[in-house]
Parts: sequence; structure tokens; C-alpha cells
Amino acid sequence: MKTTLNIDDRVMARLRREAARRGCTMSELVETALRLLLQTRGEPADLPPLPSFRSGGHLVDIADRDALYHAMEGR
Repeated sequence: MKTTLNIDDRVMARLRREAARRGCTMSELVETALRLLLQTRGEPADLPPLPSFRSGGHLVDIADRDALYHAMEGR
């Protein structure tokens, strides 16, 4: 597939030099780099469950703004 990318001039210059050093095309080098990047990502690891605490129930209905302010300000 052919595509267009915007690449910083300094990065492009390094890419040209590296491709010449390896004796390959810039496209081959970019494709190899992308394959490596995507290969090592893998699936996200399952996160452990969040801890839960028994707090004795809620002290205020957070949907009730006045009650929430009252609880926060200690009035």
C-alpha cells in the first residue's frame, strides 16, 4: 500500500542515512520499524481489581448539592 506521511526533516535525514548504511530502502526500514513497534505492544495486561472498603455506608447523597456542601464544610 502506498501512503503519505509527514516526517520531520531531521528524522528523514537520519532515515536516509540508516537505510543507506543497511543497504535497504527507506520504505523497508520504516516497515520493519513499524512491525517491530506493533509486535512488541501486544495486548494490555489485565489489571488487578481495585480494592474495596467497608465504610459503613454513605453519609451523604452526592446528588444533593446542598447536603454535599454541608458535609464538606462541616456545618
